[in-house]
Amino acid sequence: MSFAEPLVLLGLLVLPLLIAAYAWHERGRRVAAAAFATPALQPSVAPQQPRWRRHAPMLAVCLALLVLILAAARPQRTVAVPVERASIVLATDVSGSMTATDVKPSRLVAAKRAAKRFAEAVPARVNVGVLAFNHRPRLLQSPTTDREAVSAAIESFEPSGSTAIGDAILLSAAAIVRPAAGRRRPPAAIVLLSDGKSARGSDPITAARAARRLRIPIYTVTLGTEAGVITVPRPGGGTQVERVPPAPESLARVARESGGEAFTADTASGLKNVYRKLGSQLAHRDEQRQVTSAFAGGGLLLLLAGVGMSLRWFGRMI
Repeated sequence: MSFAEPLVLLGLLVLPLLIAAYAWHERGRRVAAAAFATPALQPSVAPQQPRWRRHAPMLAVCLALLVLILAAARPQRTVAVPVERASIVLATDVSGSMTATDVKPSRLVAAKRAAKRFAEAVPARVNVGVLAFNHRPRLLQSPTTDREAVSAAIESFEPSGSTAIGDAILLSAAAIVRPAAGRRRPPAAIVLLSDGKSARGSDPITAARAARRLRIPIYTVTLGTEAGVITVPRPGGGTQVERVPPAPESLARVARESGGEAFTADTASGLKNVYRKLGSQLAHRDEQRQVTSAFAGGGLLLLLAGVGMSLRWFGRMI
């Protein structure tokens, strides 16, 4: 809960003064009653004591003033509302290291499944694009609301080659839908999944800074474990096992430089959870909504209740 006019809350300082004045007034009443009749005679003079009813109207009025002052400060709460016409590009590493099976059944298969769930979960009016990259990036599907086209593009991923993260960022940013002249561009973001450092093409940090200037944050997802290995051809014939550990530090810096956020996942279920969180985070935005009317209505009801009790029990307003 926050307030659009927080200085109005200074009015709350009046309440302790009002309570003190009421207590002083009640003390004066007791002094006057004692002067009128001795304590021994008071039960016969005034056999019916209002007890708690004497203070209930004033309590209701004080609560009403409290709520009305809060209403005057224009209270507002933060709610998550769907982002309409946003564009999100899923940039997925399809280099040879994605065949590692440390993430079951393999890094690439896990990435495919998580990306499909992500696309299905975001609101229907959010545009989703698909980009695959190894030593060069390929835009397989421009941002669209057609989820079948997005799913087909994701299913076409095939592993090969090395990694060019910087080039993938630049092409992803270029694929974001641009607004018509005179119109503000809807929110946009890049979700970049990879398991290693960039080995080809443009510098990823320079590309991340360029994305930031375009107000396109990059949310990086590092996939894999230190135990990841792949089998590659040996130059002289045969094959050899090669370690392919992930590089979370380099991807974290890409996210930081772009104004995005970095995530890591070392299991298929972990990747699924990351994509679920990203889907909710990118497809919704926080919006401040005022709840002044609710506070004002509650304050008026309390005020009427206090006045009503006083009129019924004592025949006066307060």
